[in-house]
Amino acid sequence: MTSTGRAGRPKASSRETLAEAACELFLERGYDATSVADITQRAGVSRSSFFNYFASKSDVLWSGVDERIGAATGSLEQLGRAATGESVRDILLLVVRDFAPDPLALALRNAAAMGLEEELVRDTGLRLARLSAAVSLAAAASGVDVIRADILGAAHAAAVLSSLRVWAEQGAGRGSPETVLLEALGTIHDLPWS
Repeated sequence: MTSTGRAGRPKASSRETLAEAACELFLERGYDATSVADITQRAGVSRSSFFNYFASKSDVLWSGVDERIGAATGSLEQLGRAATGESVRDILLLVVRDFAPDPLALALRNAAAMGLEEELVRDTGLRLARLSAAVSLAAAASGVDVIRADILGAAHAAAVLSSLRVWAEQGAGRGSPETVLLEALGTIHDLPWS
């Protein structure tokens, strides 16, 4: 028996449609002048559908990176006393590995046109603090003193987020964020793990 009812959009399709609609509107109207209702109307989905995928309109930009940071913080916690500078860097590389142009890359490249400069500074700071704390805890768990652990955490987190920004600003089709991050991590040589 064949159902004649219309199937809903696949989850990935709705999520992508919402992200695309949001980015279009941010470019057309600016971030502050775009509401969640505007985004859902453009995407042709309900307001509740929006909140099935995103907690806020800024999450439209950050959701992909947030998932990667969440996975990295979990992996860093699992290192425990076995954490080394190399193992931490390997985990951080996964945050940017195979990173394709997405809403965040578009926002970073077009921050002024989208009216997102202040929003990006604030939201980057939140991710920086989260990733920095995870690296710092991994360093401390392996026996690194607290101040050095905090400095290592801040430096490594800044390298990850700065690499994404620089890669996006240069044009996401030019090189990879992994290459940019490897260069950034190389500048932390004055802060040896042990």
